Amino acid sequence: MRFRAKIVDLACLNHFSRIINTIARLAKTCILRLTVCKLYFILSDKVANGGASMWCELSQGNFFDEFQMEGVAAEHNEIYLDLVPENLSRALKTAQNAKAVKIKLTNKHCPCLRVAVELPSLSSSSRIVTHDIPVGVIPRRMWNDFREPSVPDFDVSIYLPVLKTMKSVVERMKNLSNFIVIEANLSGEMNLKIETDLVSVTTHFKDLGNPPWASEDGCQSSAQGRDLESMAEACIDIKKLQQLLAGQQVNPTKALCNIVRKRIVHFILLHEEVSLQYFIPAIA
Repeated sequence: MRFRAKIVDLACLNHFSRIINTIARLAKTCILRLTVCKLYFILSDKVANGGASMWCELSQGNFFDEFQMEGVAAEHNEIYLDLVPENLSRALKTAQNAKAVKIKLTNKHCPCLRVAVELPSLSSSSRIVTHDIPVGVIPRRMWNDFREPSVPDFDVSIYLPVLKTMKSVVERMKNLSNFIVIEANLSGEMNLKIETDLVSVTTHFKDLGNPPWASEDGCQSSAQGRDLESMAEACIDIKKLQQLLAGQQVNPTKALCNIVRKRIVHFILLHEEVSLQYFIPAIA
């Protein structure tokens, strides 16, 4: 089992750093899955237990100048590591104007991801700062626990408003309640609502647009026979939503949300070569 990678391009390095920062804000620990073409960061708190789950995937070719890996076996050419993303985020903070960053899986006393940051220096020799980040190697028999979450058939899919606006609304509402109701319809309208014994607050967004989703047979699934005005709603933990919005350093080019009535809210943030899915279960 071997893995080594190198980033030289500063823009790629800073972008990678921002993604890791976002992940560190969403997950205290996560699984890093390495394949030949992609990296995945996976958080699978069991949704049944009320935990949020996350699935973030990025194409390694858009970030790394060199990328070599040998998985557990030829037919299972993947590596699954358990890591604390905050540690990786801290290591990358020292690399803001680095000449290069090398990441390598090592095993001295325990398995580690070694992050070697080559810093510019005045003399001809360069300075290298090394961080060893402890990781756990996930055995093959447990890989199935970290498959991509399946998306249940949703009642409504809608584009999100500008995330900064949504974030400031949610931050104000967070002081009033622990729960927030998200509701949306197929006419591009979405409401964020809070209702307590003392106060009821609703913020309305309109003209957001609804994504066209292709159905199984390849035709666009239409909203035929469905009431375009009728709202699908789910009540979720406001802290989890705020965490998602506050952690955003990726500035997605597309952000949307799928609601399964009273069951789950599924967020999808897309930015060129990165996709982040975040699932927040509804509270009964």
